[in-house]
Amino acid sequence: MLVELNLPQHDFKIKKEAGRLYIFDQLRNKYVALTPEEWVRQNFVSYLIIHKGYPRGLMGNEVPLIQNGIKRRCDTLIADNSGKPIAIVEYKAPSIEIGQNTFNQIVRYNSVFRVKYLLVSNGINHYCCRIDYENNSYSFLDDIPEYINL
Repeated sequence: MLVELNLPQHDFKIKKEAGRLYIFDQLRNKYVALTPEEWVRQNFVSYLIIHKGYPRGLMGNEVPLIQNGIKRRCDTLIADNSGKPIAIVEYKAPSIEIGQNTFNQIVRYNSVFRVKYLLVSNGINHYCCRIDYENNSYSFLDDIPEYINL
């Protein structure tokens, strides 16, 4: 079940209850059902914290938002040092190809947060784009920036 991802390997707390696997979410500080998408989320969050210097205290998983009157949840929201949202991350299971629908979804969430960076990952492929609101444009980056460079 646990597919090898295109991310550095990390040790996770995983438990089995009533035949289901659960993984400890270090941001929500609780065990959550270990789905393929959750496996990507936990690996990606660990990658951001350990390898890119993202502060755990400025990140949140499953952050609620209201978009066009509909309650939704942002997979991961990252804030700057003042607490202002700076990046949104959207995850898909490794078996799901990242396409236009995924980008449409994260752009809809960004209509609420208006962040500078949008990140998308299925654990195999990772994309990051920087939004330029002044010129109404965006650019894809070659790599995911370290936190200090956001």
